[in-house]
Amino acid sequence: MRRIAALGLAVLLVGQPAWAEVVSSSDQGFVVRHAVDVPVAPDTAWKALIAPATWWSSEHTYSADASNLYLDAQATGCFCELLPLPKDAPEGTRRGSIEHLHVVYADPGKALRMTGGLGPLQSEAVAGTLTITLKAADGGTRIQWFYVAGGFARFKMPEMAVAVDRVLGQQIARLGERLGAEAAEVGSAKKPALAPAD
Repeated sequence: MRRIAALGLAVLLVGQPAWAEVVSSSDQGFVVRHAVDVPVAPDTAWKALIAPATWWSSEHTYSADASNLYLDAQATGCFCELLPLPKDAPEGTRRGSIEHLHVVYADPGKALRMTGGLGPLQSEAVAGTLTITLKAADGGTRIQWFYVAGGFARFKMPEMAVAVDRVLGQQIARLGERLGAEAAEVGSAKKPALAPAD
């Protein structure tokens, strides 16, 4: 619960990456969209994408350590996190774990779709779908994320849309920087035309 509560505070402290926007929001749900151009081929971008431990922020994990994250990028796989064992855990105790998102579609080098409620959405009656596409563009790859969420929650959806937008924005910016997108470009590049999530 402490990490969930910290999420709300942390989102106020991070900036927006290139091309981040709340596409729409209402009391029933929201859509956020993010994109970044990176100077590598789609296959290279894919390999980095499916290794979240190397770019996801530890501030937005339950264990406070991104090295506990993993992504099994095939249908029925998951974007998951292992929890460390307490020091006083009895011998034979299994590590705890969290499924952040469930993989429903994976086309290596092209697209990844996962379902689930991120962060505080997980404890609500909210369904979410994150669609990530990778497309060759200008000698590199445009990585685009759409997160669509809707349902019943004990908080105001438009406010949560802003928080989710900021958190996801930070993550795609970190992925972009890991793949060679300069921080200045991530913050100031011209927004591309909106492309639908396939």
